[in-house]
Amino acid sequence: MSITTQLIIGLTLIAVALAIPVSVFFVECLAALIQKGSPNKQFRAVAPKVSILIPAHNEASEIEATLNTILPQVDSKKTIVVIADNCTDETAAIARQLGTTVLERHDLGHRGKGYALDYGLNFLAQDPPDVVVMIDADCRVEPGTITKIAQQAMVKQRPVQSTYLMETPKKPTPKDSISAFAFLVKNSIRPQGLARLGCPCVLTGTGMAFPWSVIRKVSLASSNLVEDMQLGVDLALSGASPMFCEDAQIIGVLPAQEKAAKTQRTRWEHGHLKTLYTQVPLLISASIRQKRLDLFALALDLCVPPLAFLVMLWVAALVPSLLMAVCNLSALPLQCLIFEGTLLLTAILITWSNFGRSILSRKTLLSIPFYILWKLPMYFSFFKKPQQEWVRTQRDTMVSLEP
Repeated sequence: MSITTQLIIGLTLIAVALAIPVSVFFVECLAALIQKGSPNKQFRAVAPKVSILIPAHNEASEIEATLNTILPQVDSKKTIVVIADNCTDETAAIARQLGTTVLERHDLGHRGKGYALDYGLNFLAQDPPDVVVMIDADCRVEPGTITKIAQQAMVKQRPVQSTYLMETPKKPTPKDSISAFAFLVKNSIRPQGLARLGCPCVLTGTGMAFPWSVIRKVSLASSNLVEDMQLGVDLALSGASPMFCEDAQIIGVLPAQEKAAKTQRTRWEHGHLKTLYTQVPLLISASIRQKRLDLFALALDLCVPPLAFLVMLWVAALVPSLLMAVCNLSALPLQCLIFEGTLLLTAILITWSNFGRSILSRKTLLSIPFYILWKLPMYFSFFKKPQQEWVRTQRDTMVSLEP
């Protein structure tokens, strides 16, 4: 077989392979346009015993604002358990002043959110609640969120993920606005589409509710870069696929500092890519073995990489395919990629037009190629030296989460 033939076959296979994540992305975005059904009155009929776990590492500048959005939503302050994990600031003292239960954990050899949550669950095991809600220490919990996700988790006996969005800093750059839009697509639009289709979703980090009997089936003690995404996979494999609750909402704020933003995105996206190539085959295998379509649907959703990375892969395949077509070797790879590019562009424009205008202006939308270029080194570093350890994102000083 000649080198030219091998090249044609290789590019054709790449183009066909890219059709999978592109098509999944397109279908999810399109499905989000389907009209939402009526609220399930069955959820309102239950009143589960709820405990709230908040892992916190040096969050003295954020923890009070976060707790002030949670306290009005609970009957007893003591049901809020703050795990002050390897803290060297006033996080624990501030949480105690507000009347919450505070656990202080000191173990520098085992750092990360997963270890902190596992410590909190072991504490709750002394008097287990019906539902455990997990919330990060640097976000705003919208009114009614805790009740909604706890009731849904209790009735369905499945993990429930609320809508987790990011606000831009007070003076956002085009990069901030595009990043917030990307969060909207990943954490709201795509899960909405999956919910409309009756499919499970991934866990996105905060605002998650778990029936006690379900969360105790898996171990959280790890330093996984995207421990929440991995937790969702583990729970799905155990028989409890996560589901989405779009009416519940958690709001975070993007870091204003360039270095902090880059650290945060690197951790998330390296972890996402690692989860993709390690867990997708596992989910597909389990879906066949267990004859479960929900696992297959979750695998398809996970096979969609971060949008900027997907566009990069498309461009990387487009260039040689274009040259091949110009040289009259084969037009098939180019034809496939043009069709996929059309699907990608259509999905992005439909999503922006229906959901993203308030976040992203038409002018800023045109800056997306520059945003992708900004992220190039982040993806190159994944193949050269992927981030292996959990690293806390540096917070902006005294950022307020109040409306």
